[in-house]
Amino acid sequence: MVTLDVMDSTEFQDYLITAINSYAESNVQSGNWSELESIRKATEQYAHLLPDGERTANNKLFTVRSDGQEVGMIWLALKPNNKGFIYDIKIKNEFRGRGFGKQTMEEIEKLAREFDVKSMGLHVFAHNQIARGLYEKLGYKETSVVMAKEL
Repeated sequence: MVTLDVMDSTEFQDYLITAINSYAESNVQSGNWSELESIRKATEQYAHLLPDGERTANNKLFTVRSDGQEVGMIWLALKPNNKGFIYDIKIKNEFRGRGFGKQTMEEIEKLAREFDVKSMGLHVFAHNQIARGLYEKLGYKETSVVMAKEL
């Protein structure tokens, strides 16, 4: 069983460093950005989305714990019209494959209902097959697909 604890400022700073690097790498791998510009662009996007860090209005950042041990994190944004959006979910490598991702998603959906969220969205990079499989099992459906071809 996992618990979602509000992220404190130290946890947020640790998260932000790894998140920017991970997001930059995923955008390079997906062909969206060059390696040279990736860190700058990722930093700019996080600054735009979370101008007040972990205290940014309508954004809920949680540390995921199991038996008191940190196993990951999840970020829920509350959007207009009773919509929620999961900007990020990460389960630490050493805890993957144990059901923590599924439990975390189930817990964030329960919490979102408390905020009167009626629908939840998220983005997943096409190359992240494990995450895509999890989301599909949980009932998430594709709402649009962006395709590209190298010339």
